[in-house]
Amino acid sequence: MSDKVAARSKFLSVFSDLVQELQDVLKGYGIAADAIAWFTRNLEYNTPGGKLNRGISVVDTYVILKGYKSFNELSVEEYKKVAILGWCIELLQAYFLVADDMMDASITRRGQPCWYRVEGVKDIAINDAFMLEGAIYILLKKYFRNDAYYVDLMDLFHEVTFQTECGQLLDLITAPEDHVDLDKFSLEKHSFIVIFKTAYYSFYLPVALAMFMAGITDAKDLKQAEDVLIPLGEYFQIQDDYLDCFGKPEDIGKIGTDIQDNKCSWVVNTALKLATPEQRASLDENYGRKDSAKEATVKAMFNEMGIDKIYHDYEEQVVGQLKEKIAKIDETRGFKGEVLTAFLNKVYKRTK
Repeated sequence: MSDKVAARSKFLSVFSDLVQELQDVLKGYGIAADAIAWFTRNLEYNTPGGKLNRGISVVDTYVILKGYKSFNELSVEEYKKVAILGWCIELLQAYFLVADDMMDASITRRGQPCWYRVEGVKDIAINDAFMLEGAIYILLKKYFRNDAYYVDLMDLFHEVTFQTECGQLLDLITAPEDHVDLDKFSLEKHSFIVIFKTAYYSFYLPVALAMFMAGITDAKDLKQAEDVLIPLGEYFQIQDDYLDCFGKPEDIGKIGTDIQDNKCSWVVNTALKLATPEQRASLDENYGRKDSAKEATVKAMFNEMGIDKIYHDYEEQVVGQLKEKIAKIDETRGFKGEVLTAFLNKVYKRTK
């Protein structure tokens, strides 16, 4: 078994405990058995099915900060606590996705029907999303209430949740699927959307949680982490936008839909900055339409503009800047630049 497979397997082994503990909380409330069964199905359908990168990153970061060689060196209690923090991020992700799929009227998620489209669920999914979020705070209370950093964990989850929702708000009002208005798009708006909607909860949150548990709580260290992880998260999303348009479906595991879905992506925003009046008129006519011929016209224009090269130049520039920042990390209080290098290595030149 590879280290990666072993890490995922061990992380998943904590999930069944988590489900049992949340069921016990509901039993303690005296709620009906069918409601407990529903919540259990909600948890199991929506939480563990993804890549689990965010959750496992909490464990990986903690291992590095504590100077361990692998997660196998953690005590049983220590591993359980850090894995619970990881699962709290996965619950946050599940909460966002259940709600997001309803807002976007999506059909599938992770190779299965979106939760609200499962037979009998429909609008109950709104409450199910709330319960996934609420479960985070039940688990934090159970495992961390007696720790000095408990309030820091609570603050962090509350603030990052609100930041993510701010990013989602700007995304929803800038690029609704049913109304195309490219005048609303800009690279500045795109930057805000991806930093707030993705970078904080996907990159900064896992590291900050591990730092608190490892006892590295100095504001300067948290700032050092944030100053690399936020631009790294932005680069990750720009890379995602690029792959949606230019990646091979067999590599990325899906057919890109950003053009037809009127996404406020880095690719179209870059094109809008470069477009001649004729190209802009063509974008207005063809972008964001559920029409494969119009999508092909837009893709041809992106190729004509050389956006592929612009992206690769951007990638080398931003990675160079991030490596410079990491090289200057002050490690005197216990934070380690190795944490940031590990994240960068996962993202640089990925193809899926």
